[in-house]
Amino acid sequence: MPTPKKKKSLRAATLADVGLAAGVSAMAASTVLNGARTSSRISDATRERIVKAAAKLNYRPNAAARALANRRMNTIGVAVVIGEGGVNHYFMEVFNGIIDAATRYEQNTTVCALHHWTRDTVRLRGFCDGRIDGLILLAPILQPDKALLPAHTPFVSIHTNSQLPNIVNVESDEERGAWEMVRHLVAQGHRRIMHITGPVELLGPQRRIQGYQRALASSRIPFDPLLLVHGSYNAESGRDVLRQWIKKNAGAPLPHAIFCFNDHMAIGCLEALAEVGLRVPEDISVAGFDDLLASRTTVPQLATVQQPLFAMGGKAVELLLARIAQQNGEEAIVSDKTVIFPTKVIPRFSVGLRPVIERLVPAAR
Repeated sequence: MPTPKKKKSLRAATLADVGLAAGVSAMAASTVLNGARTSSRISDATRERIVKAAAKLNYRPNAAARALANRRMNTIGVAVVIGEGGVNHYFMEVFNGIIDAATRYEQNTTVCALHHWTRDTVRLRGFCDGRIDGLILLAPILQPDKALLPAHTPFVSIHTNSQLPNIVNVESDEERGAWEMVRHLVAQGHRRIMHITGPVELLGPQRRIQGYQRALASSRIPFDPLLLVHGSYNAESGRDVLRQWIKKNAGAPLPHAIFCFNDHMAIGCLEALAEVGLRVPEDISVAGFDDLLASRTTVPQLATVQQPLFAMGGKAVELLLARIAQQNGEEAIVSDKTVIFPTKVIPRFSVGLRPVIERLVPAAR
């Protein structure tokens, strides 16, 4: 019976294999193939044997080993909370900017998905176990506790919801963006302007409320607490809080316009208004904040405040890489100053002139 042929090993060639084939030590093979400074001590003939042996064995350097030696994995992480609805458009637009910049700087990117910022703090620290060189926190909701995040890993935050020590933050001028949008609504003749916002204890909602109230004051419009409504950040929240408000205020004067914390909530409002037969913008105007792709696909298209999410993601990468370089003893210009991007009002068809005929809040159907 013929002896079965021995299967060829699929194991990747190592430096020891290259050294054995070239008749040298693994250290000598490593010196030549990894371009160490001491490689000049090896003769040209030996160097040629090593290179030929490596080619014959299809040797590829061990990226993880080289990263450990260089103290760099060339990988950055992005920590984000993934809700029940999955990844949202806000995250995707910021992440596109992160990926674009990471590619330009030849960095890999790892998404570190969380269920909840506070409950997953241990997991957040666990990401910083050597797999990544630094971490971008996207819209983190964390307590400013110095012991919360490990000191050996550099961090950058985007739209933090509380001031975190020793972490530079990238954000937009939210207060001014809200101010400009409400002023735009006033310019269209609107006076009863509702603001549907997020959790009031967080920085983002606070800043947009401040812009909303400042714009009312500068237009000599009294602030009506009944027109400030709190919800969450998603479309379902915008829809549900407006449904509840309509049900509670049936027969009261209808707001001329609704300014929402973000585009997702504004889209939810469009749904709630359609349910009770109100037309946008003929009966009531609606505006959002972010200028997501979704805002250009609604009917009518959503007026909104544009914040440059793509550019903000790219800037976060640049700031993080500078901090990583500094951490490794390299020369780098590092600033702790918050980077603030400007905002811009994008007028679209969901905002029109103040209705000629004043409407009352219809009864919920």
